[in-house]
Amino acid sequence: MGKMTIEQIQSNESIRLTEFPVAEKTTYLAHAAVCPLPSCARDAILHYAAACVNGDQEDFTPPSLLRNTRQLAAKLIGAKMKEIALVGPTSLGLSFIAQGLDWQSGDNIIINADDYPSNVYPWMALKEKGVKLKYLKPHEPGRIEPENVFELIDSRTRMAALASCHYVSGYRINIDAIGQELRSRGILFCVDGIQTVGAFPTSVEHVDFLAADAHKWMLGPCASGILYVKYETQKQLKPIVQGWHNLLCPDFIAQETLNYKQDGRRYEAGTANLLGIVGHHASLAMLNDLGVNNIATDLLNKRNLLIPELLSKGYHVLNSDGDLDNASGIVTFHKPNNDMSKLVAKLEQARIKVSLRFMRDGSKLIRLSPHFYNTANELNRLLDKL
Repeated sequence: MGKMTIEQIQSNESIRLTEFPVAEKTTYLAHAAVCPLPSCARDAILHYAAACVNGDQEDFTPPSLLRNTRQLAAKLIGAKMKEIALVGPTSLGLSFIAQGLDWQSGDNIIINADDYPSNVYPWMALKEKGVKLKYLKPHEPGRIEPENVFELIDSRTRMAALASCHYVSGYRINIDAIGQELRSRGILFCVDGIQTVGAFPTSVEHVDFLAADAHKWMLGPCASGILYVKYETQKQLKPIVQGWHNLLCPDFIAQETLNYKQDGRRYEAGTANLLGIVGHHASLAMLNDLGVNNIATDLLNKRNLLIPELLSKGYHVLNSDGDLDNASGIVTFHKPNNDMSKLVAKLEQARIKVSLRFMRDGSKLIRLSPHFYNTANELNRLLDKL
């Protein structure tokens, strides 16, 4: 994909369908779940896979692939390349963080029990080490104000582990305000960034750790994720996996001592997921070319189109009155006493892909998560079907 703007993609249907083939048959509004691959990622994977039948797969790896992918990922979140590890699923990255710190019995972590399970279970698993969990209790799903976090802090609070954006309500937290205060108190800050990285600016200036897989807003292959560990914090986070790649082993000979690489690669134990990373690299290049600020502006415009229409049709929309600073690419709605699962099935029949999500009380909601290549015509088509 050459350098293009979002406006060019949306206004030229030929370009749009070439770059995003899914749009030919489906109005795809479920990027907060699992994205379809854009052509640039498909082509990069096909080209590499075609070469790999001829011999050693690593011999056909594009030059500096791993380095360049780390660099593009770092640029997307405002980090340094030495702070990026190419670690797969978000669950794995968060588990590396949970298990790699030297916890003391009685330490506590501030979390939201109603986050996506990937950002709950790794912290629950620390109970066997005597770590306690302090649960946020937002009045609405994911609506976490900085003060809600600060009022839970005590002398044994070691970390806050929060999602940058709630996966159902789409409420986006103020990472900078929370991170600044936590750092001033010597408390670590871990962010599950999967629902914003690639869609909204996700600053890590005041963040110690961030994990995000590529398969949502980054428009990349499943399990080709990024793990960010602030350089100054890397000495606190011990690698919990060991292999030939993250430890020095000249000529593939095991040494007498464990000498980890002195940057984010210390968390990459073994052979890289090259097919996935080739596709992820292409997607990251596209996102950086378009500009994450431009993508965010477009997603907020889509939100402003959808919400008034949904409200006028009698739907209840989560986080509809939120400040734009807390808005995201997610718009979730339901109608009391109406079965949303039947509506999802009807939309599927009309080739409109949305997500059905459930709350702890059993209620069902429809989640919309368009990306920058979706057009106003597609959104209006959805609204017509509703």
